[in-house]
Amino acid sequence: MAFYPTSVDSPLAWLAPFAANTQEAFETGTKATYPTDSVALSSGTWVLNDGVLGNTAADHKNGNQAVRLQQNGKLTMSFFLPAGAGTVTVQHAVYGTDASSSWELYAQPQACNCTKWTKVGATVLTTSATLQAAAFTVNIPGPVKFEIRKVSGGAAQLNLDDFTVTEYGTTQPSIDNDHLALGNPSGAVADVSSPNNYLLPKPQFTIGYNRDQGKPNWVSWHLDAADTGSAGRQDDFRNDTALPAGWYQVQSTSYSGSGFDRGHNCPSADRTATREDNSATFLMTNMMPQAPNNNQQAWASLENYTRTFLPNNEVYVICGSYGVGGTGSNGGVTNTIDQGRVTVPAYCWKVIVVLPVGNNDVSRINASTRVIAINTPNQQGISTDWSTFRTSVDAIEAATGYDILSNLPVAVQDVLEAQVDNGPTQ
Repeated sequence: MAFYPTSVDSPLAWLAPFAANTQEAFETGTKATYPTDSVALSSGTWVLNDGVLGNTAADHKNGNQAVRLQQNGKLTMSFFLPAGAGTVTVQHAVYGTDASSSWELYAQPQACNCTKWTKVGATVLTTSATLQAAAFTVNIPGPVKFEIRKVSGGAAQLNLDDFTVTEYGTTQPSIDNDHLALGNPSGAVADVSSPNNYLLPKPQFTIGYNRDQGKPNWVSWHLDAADTGSAGRQDDFRNDTALPAGWYQVQSTSYSGSGFDRGHNCPSADRTATREDNSATFLMTNMMPQAPNNNQQAWASLENYTRTFLPNNEVYVICGSYGVGGTGSNGGVTNTIDQGRVTVPAYCWKVIVVLPVGNNDVSRINASTRVIAINTPNQQGISTDWSTFRTSVDAIEAATGYDILSNLPVAVQDVLEAQVDNGPTQ
């Protein structure tokens, strides 16, 4: 979790009467110029920095107007919601035919008695000219206020509408055995205009794919006893025909002679319930170029240890790689293989969340839940003991820019992501 300074908190007397499931539709108030100013809306006073209330034909909106941000624009509550927040939902679209841009949601609980903001969930990439809903799990009890920050796209403008908050404690739908139940680490989207942060879901796992690097940014999956069985290892490495038309498909032979293994993100042995499930793990979109000793020793040992939690527990795993340049069995640092079409990462990382078998998984994860995070150099000569590479989720997030457990309550994230596991290793 990252924290950022802002203005001084308002006193409790300024709390606004914001009821459960209240929506700010931005239909009242007027702001036609971009310099920072306050505007009175139905829910209370908001501050728009580099933003207006747009009502033109090019503004994508429900009703008569919507917020429009440009450059590094911000939309900020000047009041606290007294009943806390369970979830936040925001409608978003590009303005007119403008290019894509990204934005982020931040929260400031009054209980912290501070001037800091906490990022909630993953960065959202807006690519559509039709309003889309972005949902965030917040789970903050007590008074809280929010801010939206446009973080990329420059002069490309962004429309926001229908900011909806449910009160803290409102029953949330159960999310079980969903590969993205803990969040979408990079805010990947299934849109060809986002080729290096492309969402590629499979029944067996979900991939955040990077076309230009020819490998996943990350792969996320749920694992329980039902995923293991008697199906054998299929070893049918192959290109993934599910990639968008015209994209290069990494081939089964693309790593040949490179000195690097076709390293699984989601391991073969995590999917042995059926031959189809096991075969899916051999798609090249699930592979990263991995130093053989890394893949076959430290990495394999952690994979085997993860499966020992079954059948009494279930596990969520998020795995990926970052950086450029690894050392394989051929010696020396290699930056790319397959004629430059596949990037060799400098580091391989993994986050494992362990919880007893049950329902409504996210709600059962608390500050005592075991989380194992490792970050290994992609080098041939590293230690065979995976435990020597234990680190914090915060450290992996700092290295990658991802928000890895974004669907967990903010207070739980703060504790779990800062810790370095010291539990048993076998």
